[in-house]
Amino acid sequence: MTGSEPTASVVAESTANKATPPVRLAKSASIIGAATLTSRLLGLVRDQLLAYLFGAKDVMDAFNVAVRIPNLMRDLFAEGVMSAAFVPTFMNRLTTRSKQAAWHLGTQLLNALILSTGTIVAIGIFFAEPLTGLIAGGFTSVPQKFELTVQLTRLTLPFLTFVAVAAAVMGMLNSLNRFFIPALSPAMYNVGIIIGCVLLVPLMPTLGLDPIFAVAFGALLGAMGQVLLQLPALYREGYRHHLNLNPSDPGLRKILRLMGPGTFAGAGVQINLLVNMILATAQGSGAVSWLGYAFRIMYLPIGLFGVSIATATLPIISRHAARREFESISDVVSQALRLMLMVNLPATFGLIALAEPIVSLIFERGNFTAADSSATAAALLFYAPGLVGYSAVRIAVPCFYALGNSLVPAYISMGAVILNVSLNIFLVELMGYRGLALGTSVTALVNAVTLLAFLRYRLNGLDLRRVLLVFTKISAASTVMAISAWSTNELLANHWPGLTLSVEILRLAISIIFGITVLIIVSRLLRIEELDKAWHQLLTRIRRRD
Repeated sequence: MTGSEPTASVVAESTANKATPPVRLAKSASIIGAATLTSRLLGLVRDQLLAYLFGAKDVMDAFNVAVRIPNLMRDLFAEGVMSAAFVPTFMNRLTTRSKQAAWHLGTQLLNALILSTGTIVAIGIFFAEPLTGLIAGGFTSVPQKFELTVQLTRLTLPFLTFVAVAAAVMGMLNSLNRFFIPALSPAMYNVGIIIGCVLLVPLMPTLGLDPIFAVAFGALLGAMGQVLLQLPALYREGYRHHLNLNPSDPGLRKILRLMGPGTFAGAGVQINLLVNMILATAQGSGAVSWLGYAFRIMYLPIGLFGVSIATATLPIISRHAARREFESISDVVSQALRLMLMVNLPATFGLIALAEPIVSLIFERGNFTAADSSATAAALLFYAPGLVGYSAVRIAVPCFYALGNSLVPAYISMGAVILNVSLNIFLVELMGYRGLALGTSVTALVNAVTLLAFLRYRLNGLDLRRVLLVFTKISAASTVMAISAWSTNELLANHWPGLTLSVEILRLAISIIFGITVLIIVSRLLRIEELDKAWHQLLTRIRRRD
């Protein structure tokens, strides 16, 4: 536990009833964002260690494929659809009945998850070789690489059960307005891998194993840590686990009904990434890793802002849905979208403008070469446009679950998967692995626009005019920001051509600071209301502290 967790919970709980939805949403998102920032920074340290130790070579490709299989199943059956289906049902029982009734539902779900995911893990371990062949058929031309991938897959599959349980516990805590510790729990995965890299890598050769196995052991340790970190907070709220499972429980059946047709709705992005991986395995050594490193850099603002806003939004929407307050839901969704655009559009343009210096600064050392930096930056350039799409999907999909409708996002997501496969098969022939990143971004944007159109119809309005106005203004300001940041970086590169770490950090820091300054100035000139509100809240907090 951390010293700031109780304070975060008190803030969230004390404002739950008396704050307006936009203020409550912003505060909850900021609490989640602080925890998520910790996790993402640890994720960067994790990726830096992996890049230093293993670069973008065959062993790193093998590990990326191995963890993709449990990660895909996690998003299909755990964090994605299960969270979106469980939180509204849990919140409804908490609102209309009692806390004890909600705990009973939580117990039923946890037992069902342990049983179902345990079965999937056992089957996956038994059929690991054909499963790996299906996903990484391109590796079969290098027998040692394929066999290593099979072994790593068997070792990492139990990861699924731990993260499924962690997702359910997170859902219960979020429903009780406890955001910090649940948002911090994914950091344990990064901590586990860091421990594996630092402490276990030197031990593997003495056991006759490739050093990459240390990373797999670390991933399992981190998955266990996600559960163990959250359990004390859940226990303090009054939860007590019981070993019983009643398949006829109405709440559990409702969750399963929402999950059934919506299995693909919350995991469309992950399925598309899996398609990318299948196609990338035939693009030569390093392609899988380049795409993986690029996606994780791009996913930093999604995890920090998109997921934080979506997580804070879901309990609020679920409360309004339980009371059939559709106009309030529309207001909250519109507020969430505008808040997301305020941070993710500048991040998109910034990643495009500074892709290569960012990748070089983060990864280029040890076994990660300058050629790897250029290849990863090229993938990041085409992944970045999809950032807003990914974040909007994170906000939109849970809204349908809160409204008791999982069919619409399921159909849209399946359509997006078909579009992604078609685009990527075409683009990979034209652009190689870079085409896979571009196809994924286009699909994410189409998916988001379609979901929001249907959600607007379902809610009889979504104030999209205001959302589009913010989108236009922020896009204009971000364009000027990106040009300024890129020009500054190029100018500094000509005057400071040295490649030492301190010079790289200074060049990039000056470029980013100048770009953000330009963004603020242009945003003020364009009179972006959301920026004024954020600035006003910041000044108010400073005055209160003084």
